Amino acid sequence: MKLDGKVKNFRVTKIFGFLGLKRVEIQKAHAGDLIAVSGMEDINVGETVCPIDHQDALPILRIDEPTLQMTFLVNNSPFAGREGKFVTSRKIEERLRAQLETDVSLRVENTDSPDAWVVSGRGELHLSILIENMRREGFELQVSKPEVIVRDIDGVRSEPVERVQIDIPEEYVGSVIESMGERKGEMLDMVNNGNGQVRLVFMIPARGLIGYTTEFLTLTRGYGIINHSFDSYQPMQTGRVGGRREGVLVSMDKGQASQYAILGVEDRGIIFLEPGTEVYEGMIVGQHTRDNDLTVNVTKIKAANNIRSANKEQTTTLKKARIMTLEESLEYLNDDELCEITPESIRLRKKILDKSERERAQKKKKTAESN
Repeated sequence: MKLDGKVKNFRVTKIFGFLGLKRVEIQKAHAGDLIAVSGMEDINVGETVCPIDHQDALPILRIDEPTLQMTFLVNNSPFAGREGKFVTSRKIEERLRAQLETDVSLRVENTDSPDAWVVSGRGELHLSILIENMRREGFELQVSKPEVIVRDIDGVRSEPVERVQIDIPEEYVGSVIESMGERKGEMLDMVNNGNGQVRLVFMIPARGLIGYTTEFLTLTRGYGIINHSFDSYQPMQTGRVGGRREGVLVSMDKGQASQYAILGVEDRGIIFLEPGTEVYEGMIVGQHTRDNDLTVNVTKIKAANNIRSANKEQTTTLKKARIMTLEESLEYLNDDELCEITPESIRLRKKILDKSERERAQKKKKTAESN
């Protein structure tokens, strides 16, 4: 094998081809055939395997640069270790390093902490697929809010810009253009295909696409198709681009959520859990109607007494809880929050669980920003 002028010698054995789903041993293969070989340990996607006397390597494949990164952490929540099979830093790092062997768009970097890694990929979907596979395999971990990878180019702070192609029915064109404009998207082209379908092409900062998938599917009633690819790095745009504007409801206690307690706080926002769900202090249990966070008690139980209520025959029903998927949870995160992921559960939490410590950290942050 020849790569970048260097030759690596391997003894390749056991060449196999495929007949349907069956693997069969073959003596030769032709262009376009799928084959399996053994004997090569140090080889990456895009490299050329060739005889030692014909060292003509094909051009290395162009792989899109990662544009999004997240911090993967060992789970340290009060419920850590309850549901996962692989929970240690060693197991998580081994799994991430193994992913690099087959995922050419992924990057994994160590941090100052032995229990955290910066993982970079091509977008939320790319990283959420990795996370979903890990939880199905029995891993337990936490991840931070997805962030775009910012670079300093010729002294200018620059961010990745994506080229977005959208195919939608005509009736949704207006709402999609408006929503992309709110996220700093610039429309380059609009083509009416003549069959009720319209194709829109945008250039948009990659951070404008964070959390957009769910909004897009809602706007188009599931009839829209969106694709995006990395275009270039451009000077970073000022101002807010996308992101969540609402605050959250945060549990103040550890225990089991009760119907009585949820009824008492559901007028404050949208609840994320059902009665009977176990919660801990600092866990996010809902979305606040306002832009600030609110600490609430969802474990309170109605006191038993002998007083009969005049409305005892009246029954009260809870509003339907909003149970978020993994991808929706990742899109929802703010800078001071984490998503706890186990084979059985997906929980949102504050990085700092204690309310008083959270408030002190927030005051310290505001003081630093004002200076």
